[in-house]
Amino acid sequence: MATKRNRMKAFRDVPVNEQGFSLLECSKLVQTEIIKKLHDKELIALLNFLDPDKVADILQLIRKSRRKKVWAELETAIRDKVEFLLKFDPKTAAGMMSLDYIEVKKNSSAEYIIKSVRKHERKTGRVPAVLVVDGGFLIGELSIHHFALEGKKAKISKHIKKIHHICYNEKADAILQTFRQNRHGKIVVLDDNQSILGVIYTDDVLKLIDSQISKSLRKFAGVNKEEDTQDGAITKVKYRYKWLILNLFTAFLAAAVISLFEGTISRMVILAAYLPIVAGMGGNAATQTLAVTVRGMALKEINKENAKKIVLNEVLAGVMNGVITGAVAAGIAIFLDQGAGIGFVLAAAMVANLFIAGFFGTVIPLLMRKMGKDPASSATIFITTATDVFGFLAFLGLATILL
Repeated sequence: MATKRNRMKAFRDVPVNEQGFSLLECSKLVQTEIIKKLHDKELIALLNFLDPDKVADILQLIRKSRRKKVWAELETAIRDKVEFLLKFDPKTAAGMMSLDYIEVKKNSSAEYIIKSVRKHERKTGRVPAVLVVDGGFLIGELSIHHFALEGKKAKISKHIKKIHHICYNEKADAILQTFRQNRHGKIVVLDDNQSILGVIYTDDVLKLIDSQISKSLRKFAGVNKEEDTQDGAITKVKYRYKWLILNLFTAFLAAAVISLFEGTISRMVILAAYLPIVAGMGGNAATQTLAVTVRGMALKEINKENAKKIVLNEVLAGVMNGVITGAVAAGIAIFLDQGAGIGFVLAAAMVANLFIAGFFGTVIPLLMRKMGKDPASSATIFITTATDVFGFLAFLGLATILL
């Protein structure tokens, strides 16, 4: 509780014109907590310093009854723009867009355009994107920094450049894909009638990328997206225990495999010392494969056409790494225990387990995507279970047969 009180004190010490920007840098959980503790006047004051799209983001975190009160006190100009933005799903292109732009006709005079830009800048403190339209339809963007240098006699046509656009209801993946393919500073958002609704800037896309990276990392580790570093122990337990229980069951499955070879282990106790080596090598190799596969899927580098080839490459890499590490492990085992038999069994088990790591480390995330699940979500639990179970089977099974 003391930490949360300190957080509110630190937030109120920030100048009011910077509070909104500081708030937006926090996680959704922290944002909600701070907003609840702010008085209406404090909240209204900081909102008046934000862009309409950012105001809309914050208002969506407030309960409806309070939102009406705050809404009534906002400046009319901001309120009208926010009302427009709140109509859209925040997870779509329209929900991310900014209204920081002006439209000009392709036959507009240079003097008119420069005046329009200056008027917008005086009003908002920002230079707008200048979008050129013909008959109400987007034809391009005006390169204003070159255009302005030529003064009132400048010709618009030679400064118009192509700008990419996206439909208002497109989701995050489509937005990121558009920016990857067309590395411009902005994307225009259009409605169903091809009319301009707003502009998505690079800053907004960077925040989206950060959000997706954080989301993927949390899911990869089995941590809920709403968990915050300042949460108490009970909250953290609530978010994590399900994944840990699932992991516990899979660990018992691996233990059950070991129990099948109790007789072999009792005859050759030294085998128990090598079990962690087999499991550890398989788990590490699988995690490497999983990381490469998930990254490839996120960057759209893996598709139906090349999936089989990628699985085959990972399996072959696993076998070759198994031969290399197995030979090293066998040499150490022979040196320590003076037994070629154990060395051979350890090497063979290593090859088999890294084969399993390459196969399951690629196939499991691909199957999860096909099922409509997040490929990174809890995949490590299933993959390490596979490497543990099959690794123990290979090592202890070969030891039972050959030793």
